[in-house]
Amino acid sequence: MGWMGKLVGGTIGFALGGPLGAIFGAAFGHAFDSGSQLDTTGNRPRLSAVEQHQLTFFVAAFSMLAKLAQADGRVTQEEIDSIESFMERDLRLNAESRNAAVNIFRTALNAPGTFADFTRQFHQQFSDQPQMLELMIDILLRVAVSDGSLTQGEESMILSAVYTFNFSTGRYEQMKSQYIRTADKAYAVLGCSPTDDDDQVKRCYRQRVQEYHPDKIAAKGLPEEFTRFAQDKFREIQEAWEQIKAARGIS
Repeated sequence: MGWMGKLVGGTIGFALGGPLGAIFGAAFGHAFDSGSQLDTTGNRPRLSAVEQHQLTFFVAAFSMLAKLAQADGRVTQEEIDSIESFMERDLRLNAESRNAAVNIFRTALNAPGTFADFTRQFHQQFSDQPQMLELMIDILLRVAVSDGSLTQGEESMILSAVYTFNFSTGRYEQMKSQYIRTADKAYAVLGCSPTDDDDQVKRCYRQRVQEYHPDKIAAKGLPEEFTRFAQDKFREIQEAWEQIKAARGIS
């Protein structure tokens, strides 16, 4: 049973600290009330280290998306539709996970914690796992542009996460080109350039495959609810490689 099952079952004995903990507590405080199951020592079972990472990722993702939706001063119906589409199409959340995500999102919309607060705490948790940081930026970009545009307010907010994560701005521009331009998209997926030679492109492909295999990043703390997203990203890497191989005649 993962963290979501323990939360729903009222057996969770771990609460986040910091601004994300405030969101978690406000959204799920009822799960810690009387009636929660105790172990033989009189304490609620704690989450494993991986489950704690999963909990942090899940709460951070929907808290940050809530603040991103407010980047231009108000939350539009198009932005709400984009979040719901991400839950359904990209994540395929089940009913329990969807309810939890909506609860976090709505709580974060009205919470005093800021986008910067959430990004700092997320970075503290995953500073030694660059794949997780990149996945979060990918999520923010994908949702932000899903309504057809990337506004100045949205990009400024995402760039603040890029800087907090000490993430490469060059890599960010490559990632952005996957969503708002079609030219050279395959190279952007692999993190390389059309001017790179075949050997460099191969190295980039092999590195991406190694870093983003779904099983590998799941072991680092990716919530199971985001597994499909990771699988789609891994599939994009494979498709980009096949496209470049065909165009260059690489055997």
